[in-house]
Amino acid sequence: MSTMATLGWIGLGKMGAPMATRLLQAGYTLHVHDVAPEACNALRDAGASVLARPHDVVEAADIVFTSLPNDAVLRSLLVAPDGLGQALKPGKILVETSTVSPTASAEAALAIAASGAGYIRSPISGSTALAAAGTLTVLASGSRADYDRVHPVMTHLASRFFYLGEGEEARTLKLVINMLVGATSALVAEALTFGQKGGLAVGPMLDVIGESVVNSPLVAYKRDMLERHDFTAAFTVTQMIKDFDLIVDAARDTASPIYLTALIRQQYEAANAQGLGQSDFFALLQQYEAQAGLPETRQTHTP
Repeated sequence: MSTMATLGWIGLGKMGAPMATRLLQAGYTLHVHDVAPEACNALRDAGASVLARPHDVVEAADIVFTSLPNDAVLRSLLVAPDGLGQALKPGKILVETSTVSPTASAEAALAIAASGAGYIRSPISGSTALAAAGTLTVLASGSRADYDRVHPVMTHLASRFFYLGEGEEARTLKLVINMLVGATSALVAEALTFGQKGGLAVGPMLDVIGESVVNSPLVAYKRDMLERHDFTAAFTVTQMIKDFDLIVDAARDTASPIYLTALIRQQYEAANAQGLGQSDFFALLQQYEAQAGLPETRQTHTP
């Protein structure tokens, strides 16, 4: 046990909390912090040391993980003059697991490099259920030596690992995946609505889709939600808007045409305006059905 790294975790939201819990269960000494003190209670009860400031976590840990909501928080925590970029020391590694823009991440990389510490960009792909089970997918970029050092720790969080390069490659690939995830909801909703207008029921359509060339793990995972029209959120419409904004901004920065993605982003915006912002992003089916004039009895169980 004495050879195990001392770990820190900053940000105990929907994904951060179950991932941090996995590290405690693996036997690591873990120091945690969250801006909402109540978010730390379960980790404290499980044996984590709750510290008052992010800087305290950095001082106490060899490897520090962060799970943050957006670019603004990332910049405040890591890039600002009083941020962790100034507090890190040579020999320490910061592993940043959030979905943020390549631009903001590159700014963080510069701040951390000035401290002499390591920086692994490691956006996580997967749901809260996969986080609790330790079967997430890790996309990683940064120094290969730093990645090799943190990889044994991350085996407690994920079952699939992809090392992608020295820079912001992991950030870009996470946006690629989220682009396809968000577009899948839009296309599935359009197709199922079209089928219903032709007299088909959602369940039988999904049966056949599940046996066809267009089947996907995502559609299979969302099958019950689509059939029951229970859009209790695993990932909300507003969260998808945030991710699509990151994609649009990154596409502008790289002069990449994204005709369909930009249109789908507006579709999510319309869903938000229609009161679906806190529903699961697959609630686009409900939006399409309403636009197609299908009976309201089909549109139930939305938070």
